[in-house]
Amino acid sequence: MNKKTNTILIFILFGLSASLILAYIIEYGLGHEPCRLCVYQRFPYILSILLILSVLLIKKNVKIHLLVLGMISLSGAVLAFYHFGIEQGFFNESAVCESQNLQEGLTKQDILEQLKQNTISCKDVNFTLFGLSLASINAIVSFALFMIFVRLYRNYEIN
Repeated sequence: MNKKTNTILIFILFGLSASLILAYIIEYGLGHEPCRLCVYQRFPYILSILLILSVLLIKKNVKIHLLVLGMISLSGAVLAFYHFGIEQGFFNESAVCESQNLQEGLTKQDILEQLKQNTISCKDVNFTLFGLSLASINAIVSFALFMIFVRLYRNYEIN
């Protein structure tokens, strides 16, 4: 692996780590409860951090790792865009996001359990940065990462 690729991966590693740290600060430090999709959007970042660490430390199968990192970033971008679409009303909330309805036939215990869960709606934007929801920022960043990883993959043999 050449020095340029190594430097890019280290930069991305620090950016992904900072993003996750910021998400936890917003959640626990500032008290903004995330919806389920917000939590799910952290998984591609965590996987990417682990794969980048693997590439930097082990330095084997780098090209395959770059391809997998690209696919992970693309899936993160799709998930974030879907969340952004729910926020904007382009898509209906999925079962993952919706609070469960208190239907007839439920016992008192079932109703109390559902109320304890206090599910946050995915269409509610609880925190913005520069006027953008975190889902929209994540969609942009994840797609940019996808493009970077694809470029690194394509140019890996050349460099």
